[in-house]
Amino acid sequence: MEEIALALLICLGLAVISRRFAVPPIPFYIIAGLIAGNLGLEVLRNSTISTFFSHMGLVFLLFYSGLEFKPQRFLSRGTDFLKSGLLDLNVNMAIGFGAALLMGLSPFESFVIASAFLDTSSAVAVSSLIENKRLVAPESETIVWLLIFEDLIMVFLIFFISTEVQNPFVLLIKIAGVVILIFALIRLFAAKILTMVRRTDEIPALFTFTSVLSATGASLFLAIPEAVPVIALGSALSRTNPVAFERIATPFKDIFLVIFFFFFGASVSFTGGFSPVLMIIITLAAIAAKLFSGMAIGWALHHSRGAGVEIAANTVARGEFAVAIAAIYGSAVVSGTVAVMVIVTSIFGVFMAKYSEKIREYIESA
Repeated sequence: MEEIALALLICLGLAVISRRFAVPPIPFYIIAGLIAGNLGLEVLRNSTISTFFSHMGLVFLLFYSGLEFKPQRFLSRGTDFLKSGLLDLNVNMAIGFGAALLMGLSPFESFVIASAFLDTSSAVAVSSLIENKRLVAPESETIVWLLIFEDLIMVFLIFFISTEVQNPFVLLIKIAGVVILIFALIRLFAAKILTMVRRTDEIPALFTFTSVLSATGASLFLAIPEAVPVIALGSALSRTNPVAFERIATPFKDIFLVIFFFFFGASVSFTGGFSPVLMIIITLAAIAAKLFSGMAIGWALHHSRGAGVEIAANTVARGEFAVAIAAIYGSAVVSGTVAVMVIVTSIFGVFMAKYSEKIREYIESA
């Protein structure tokens, strides 16, 4: 528990400083974790408690984004969302695989790199949308769909490189069943939920936390991506009283998210065979890939270069799952390279999202 208290104390100081100078605090949380963790002083390491709190940061971000995700809007534009997902998949996988192959990596290692290229950081993307007040923008719906699409695709990528997993068709059936069950239960008990969230005691907070944790537990039990039931839960509850649930979820999200970013930085380590040149090339290619895919999606769906800037800015940060898949299936050099790529693109993505409006104005006036 001491590491949690120390991490929060450090991040409190960083938050005050960053707010004072009107800069995004997320990169500083990650850098502080790097300094305190494996790459620096080594005074803090991940524990069971810090891992749990960090995980809750990502989970509550997904839940919060689900509150903004309206199923009727998704169903009315299903073809457009499928188009955006396929553009995202093809552009990022092609650039990632090609860049790694040209740098002398094996086809298998190149495939792992390409998989990491696809995975947008849900934590950075959603927190940037919230921090910069972009959730109401029309592009935010596309971004949330991309996060879900990528999460599902990552599962199938693991199927491709591992023979010790379940049938993908069984997975789809389980996902569909869970989503249908969540919406059915929320609809069935909608009146009672509306009455409950009006209470002024601890029950609304307990219900929200327990529901989110139960959705996460169900995903682990059924071996499905946790983003699906958590976002589905938020989306279903948004049909009751979204304002109340946003108010309840915000404190959980804010505290857990700070811990998540700090210990993500603290967990990064390198093993032998790391190549700085490879890291630079792969990181630049990763940034370019999301810029290309974001612009393509913005033009295809919203017929606007400005929309493309917004999508690219909020999806350029790579996900923490990219580090995990590289560590499990990649060589030492691949694991180290992907870890650096995630850190650099996360920091770059936060600042790009922060100033996306100015970039958008410049692009549209050019």
